[in-house]
Amino acid sequence: MSTGNGGISAEAIDRKLRSERILQAEGVPFLAALPVIETTAEALKRSKEEVALRTLGLLFVAAKGEGLEEELVERLLETYELRPHLTPKELAFVLDNSPSQHDRIQFTWRHEAAWTLLWALGFVAQLGKPDQICDVEFAAKTMAERTISEFIDDSELRPIADILDQADLIYRYHWAVRNARTKGQQGLDPGVTEERHHALNWLIGYGEQMWDQVTTHT
Repeated sequence: MSTGNGGISAEAIDRKLRSERILQAEGVPFLAALPVIETTAEALKRSKEEVALRTLGLLFVAAKGEGLEEELVERLLETYELRPHLTPKELAFVLDNSPSQHDRIQFTWRHEAAWTLLWALGFVAQLGKPDQICDVEFAAKTMAERTISEFIDDSELRPIADILDQADLIYRYHWAVRNARTKGQQGLDPGVTEERHHALNWLIGYGEQMWDQVTTHT
């Protein structure tokens, strides 16, 4: 995680301390030595359109993971003109007529990443503690009830400072999840936490990584 140009900014330290206070109030352990993350000046400012299209792509592959009929998959792929907006891994999965159970499960989890981006776009009011799975039906409806242009028009990207607040917090939640593997669970959902971390790291441009290559280090 970035610490800026040699010194650590007050903004980044303040964000870290706010996250730690939230974790403390929830009884979630944290590592004070975990570094700060990017500042508003350093983070990537993605466009509303880019985030909206990524969200639609995630909702689409998650629906396929859940067992959406092949005929419907092909129709949606054309209706929403999603092909150019899917990653290589996503497109390979979508075009696979008999994906493995492992791949289906992995892509079904993308609902959680999509939920995170739906929050960033203003469709979801708050993310909250990553301790339960998202409202899949609501997430799917945000796509099903709109054309691609309506979805983009109805989106309102949150300020980068708010997105960074969540990116910093999920970074520390994820440390707690990984720490809990050896010290007992803390009521957090590892899958939800992982997907949110992936989505938020992509949003802020962590490591300048493409979606398929995004890492979630703690």
